[in-house]
Amino acid sequence: MNVTVDAEPFDTADAQRLIAALDAGLANDYEPDQMFGRNLRAEQLAPGFGTFLVARADGTAVGCGAIRRLDPTTVEVKRMFVDPGLRGLGIAKKILEQLEDNARALGARRMVLETGIYQTAAIGLYSAAGFKPIDCFGEYVGSSTSLCFEKQL
Repeated sequence: MNVTVDAEPFDTADAQRLIAALDAGLANDYEPDQMFGRNLRAEQLAPGFGTFLVARADGTAVGCGAIRRLDPTTVEVKRMFVDPGLRGLGIAKKILEQLEDNARALGARRMVLETGIYQTAAIGLYSAAGFKPIDCFGEYVGSSTSLCFEKQL
């Protein structure tokens, strides 16, 4: 299987299909007011502010991830997803590594993220990639279903 990870517009059909699949999966575990991914907007992904990546396996879009700038030295990881049938093959790791490269290119020295308490595979991915638990920030403060992490670049 040939896996590529490249920047793509946030509003393509493939991107929207992946995001819809992510949201549908999260809706099984969380109430609507506990789902924070929908706060990502296309303008936050404009050059110099962030990026949206799509992973393709043999040409088929199977995963995605994004970063958005929070301040001059910090980016937030958003909308990480891999098709459930292809998890465990290193695709999410490739997306996250590319997001780190993009963060450095934006001048970021720190990456932060929020994930849900039921996303055990994501928690494992972020921990293995060197992310450390932190107090929740921004809109995630006080959320009983959120866990937040950071990684120094």
